[in-house]
Amino acid sequence: MGLSANDAFAASGGRRSRRRYGRGRRGTLSEINVTPLVDVMLVLLIIFMISAPLLTAGVPVELPKTEAGSIQNQNEPLTVSIRADGSIFLQDDPVAFAQLSPRLREMAGDNHAKPIYVRADGRASYQIVAQVMASLSTSGFSSINLITDTGGPSSGAKPADTAPAAQEAPQP
Repeated sequence: MGLSANDAFAASGGRRSRRRYGRGRRGTLSEINVTPLVDVMLVLLIIFMISAPLLTAGVPVELPKTEAGSIQNQNEPLTVSIRADGSIFLQDDPVAFAQLSPRLREMAGDNHAKPIYVRADGRASYQIVAQVMASLSTSGFSSINLITDTGGPSSGAKPADTAPAAQEAPQP
């Protein structure tokens, strides 16, 4: 013979056992569960940390390393990039050398004091880099900056001895 729920309560004397002080009570949870929110925010943080460096420069070049520090004033400068093969880019757009100066003047307008950053590949020809910088200077731009990568050799440090030590041949 099975007992129903009502019979089980009737068998205990007809009274329900209630505990005070909240241990046995099951009410609705009125707090917000923040664990999923934290998980989503951490994923978004990682995505932005990975994608932020990719947004700074569109043309891939291998920058030479120097001991100079980074520039703190970053208010949307004009960037001229020079690849190892000598191709020139203004911001992200390829441009011929003859069109570089007119396009820069057009983009800068009357503000010839606006900084121009030259990003040249370390393997690019010195002749092309010098011609681009001379073209920028003769166009009236006075704030021309070379962008390099940090962590290169120091100008005050002694160069490391890269020649292998001479070994003496055994004498008979």
